[in-house]
Amino acid sequence: MPTQARERLLRAAEELFYAEGIRAVGVERLLTVSGVGRASFYRHFDGKDDLVVATIRSYSAHRLAWLREAVAAADGDPLAAFDALAASFGAPDYRGCASINAMVEAADPASAAHLAAADHKIALTTFLRDRLTARGHTDPGLAEKLVLLLDGATVTALRERSARPARQARELAELMLARA
Repeated sequence: MPTQARERLLRAAEELFYAEGIRAVGVERLLTVSGVGRASFYRHFDGKDDLVVATIRSYSAHRLAWLREAVAAADGDPLAAFDALAASFGAPDYRGCASINAMVEAADPASAAHLAAADHKIALTTFLRDRLTARGHTDPGLAEKLVLLLDGATVTALRERSARPARQARELAELMLARA
């Protein structure tokens, strides 16, 4: 079934791109891991760049749904995003944020992959802005500052391999929100 081929390609690409990087994984490897034929690949995607964009969008949808659930479970507290990230930072397969990783690899800010990754950050900022507004915070810049803290904790966790960066960023976010 064609839809299954597309999903297998997306799943294989998400796993491989996250574990090894976008540039390191070629189409041949994607075909082998997904079990999808070349003709089927090109029926679903114009090429690897098209698959990369679809993968970033899929990651974004899943990651934002995961954060929404974590925040909802904490009665809508946007700071729960830091707690959710802390839980993932120590995992042996942790490789950071797939969106940040994609922006680094697709350094051209006009590339489709870079733009799709930036869209993820915009959606995250919008989500946090909505959560902050629901809690009475009216400064629209607060959400951008939270994303800055989240991104910084994410990158630092790559170096430290611990939840500590998320806990520290959460402390800073608490201080910032208390002052707002």
